[in-house]
Amino acid sequence: MVASTSAFADVIYKIDIDQPEHHLAKVSVSFPQTNVSQLNVNLPVWRTGKYAVLPLADGVRNFVAKDEQGQPLHWQRTASGEWQVALTAPTKVTVTYQLYANELGQRVRHIDGTHAYLDASGVMMYSPMFRDEPVQVALQVPNGWQSYSGMAAGDSAHSFTAANYDVLIDSPIETGISHHRSFKADGKQYDLVVWGEGNYDLEQMVTDLNKVTQTSQQIWNGYPFERYLFIVHATSGARGATEHINSTIIQLPRFNFREREDYLRFISTAAHEFVHTWNVKAYRPQGLVPYDFQHENMSDLLWMAEGSTSYFQNQLLLRAGIMTPKEFLEDVAKRIDRNQQTPGREQQSVAETSLNEWVAGGGDYARNHSVNIYSEGYLVSMALDYQLLSDTKLKSSYRDLQQSLYQNFSLPKGYNAADVRGLLQKLSGKDYRAWWQTNVETPISYDFDKLLANAGLRTDSGDKQQADFGMQLAGDSLKLSWVARNGAAWQAGIAAGDELVAIDGIKVTPKSFAKRVQDFNVGDEVNVSLFVNNTLQTKQLTVAATAKDKLALKPVDKPSRAQKAFFKAWLGIDWPFTKDGEFEK
Repeated sequence: MVASTSAFADVIYKIDIDQPEHHLAKVSVSFPQTNVSQLNVNLPVWRTGKYAVLPLADGVRNFVAKDEQGQPLHWQRTASGEWQVALTAPTKVTVTYQLYANELGQRVRHIDGTHAYLDASGVMMYSPMFRDEPVQVALQVPNGWQSYSGMAAGDSAHSFTAANYDVLIDSPIETGISHHRSFKADGKQYDLVVWGEGNYDLEQMVTDLNKVTQTSQQIWNGYPFERYLFIVHATSGARGATEHINSTIIQLPRFNFREREDYLRFISTAAHEFVHTWNVKAYRPQGLVPYDFQHENMSDLLWMAEGSTSYFQNQLLLRAGIMTPKEFLEDVAKRIDRNQQTPGREQQSVAETSLNEWVAGGGDYARNHSVNIYSEGYLVSMALDYQLLSDTKLKSSYRDLQQSLYQNFSLPKGYNAADVRGLLQKLSGKDYRAWWQTNVETPISYDFDKLLANAGLRTDSGDKQQADFGMQLAGDSLKLSWVARNGAAWQAGIAAGDELVAIDGIKVTPKSFAKRVQDFNVGDEVNVSLFVNNTLQTKQLTVAATAKDKLALKPVDKPSRAQKAFFKAWLGIDWPFTKDGEFEK
């Protein structure tokens, strides 16, 4: 590889938000002098935290390349995210382009009259030749705007610096009209920036984020940052979150903060992204090290990257006293119930779903034939935690494995499955290859009562049953969005996409469907009329059974001291139940 003739010269970005009302900005990137005959300039085809190829380059227009004298340079587009600039003599190169940024929910780029959110993956081009060079970013923004980033501040307002492009791409910028709070915890500096009005309580958010950040030290020893930024968007509908090395972006509808359930969703999401600061951003699987921004980054361990993060998020809240034991165990119960209602659990392992993540879709086929790295990754993480606690007589847990990964495989290293098994053997003295084959490389089929009994818990969905057709409607439509594999409707030859018309000759509506199902008893034969490819058909369905009550976790009868000790070693809190099996108040 031919190097730049100017070692360690900065790559300079200038972003002029000149038409915010039209979601437009002008971007220029100045590269140091180089003596190569061709300079490749790229915009990533995906962003970190979302394992999917995105059409990011579609937001680019009016691409121009010039030499250091300002003369145009010839270029050609060679891929969706690549421009090749021809050079005839050593020169600095500046490229400019118009950027369209109106993709708030993708958490890549959004510009309007009140703010701009800029993730470099969808905003700032780079050259592989200068990927390791220092970076300067300067923004030109409307009057009254304030700019924030996890990057270090530059010499002037609205400017930032980064050690290289990898830091830049993992340090999004929020600029605009926003609310700001700052706090210190355990010697680290934190900032909270909220864009958009809503029913949130800034002081409560700061109080609880303070607790979450410090509770992280019950898993890891030390922090991979000195300063951390929480960016929150109170939106008109967009929702989701993305982790970065020194910050996170969290999006929720603006009036989804005040009620307890809504607030727990927010603070749990914040905890999830904060856990990622270690698990993914400080250490991650080999297939993601270093990031290849122009191609898919394959790994069979994405279930650890995401599912294990989900596993720890509410543990932080529980240990910090933000979430009650009742709320925590209700969430675990929901996850177990979701697993039992997902036929794909019988089809796909967490290793396979990790490798499939880049092309994974949703809908009927996915639910029937797939699992996902979050939900099943959570359950496999819990099973591994239980196994490690049992094998070490409560001396080591899954938290210790995460600390070991942090100590031994922090970037620029990456870890693989054999490395994880090796660390497990060091912690426990036992060989985990058989466990790995059964739980990671094979679709999981857990006896949850047997598993949970270690911690003195059991599942309970009651004795009552109700009628189940094994199909779901698509919102307010009569079109079927899902038909459970091997369920009642599936056995009758009904499929997703069919449009329901009548049940036993009587018209059904989206609102009446659920109640109409309960007019029947388990085992009844029912005639279901549907449009199948616009052709009216009637099919006979045998009503199946499902539990009437929600699955819950309850204490076993007469839990032993050993079970209570396991519970505390697992979650870090004392046994939360009375002798009558009720939660302590």
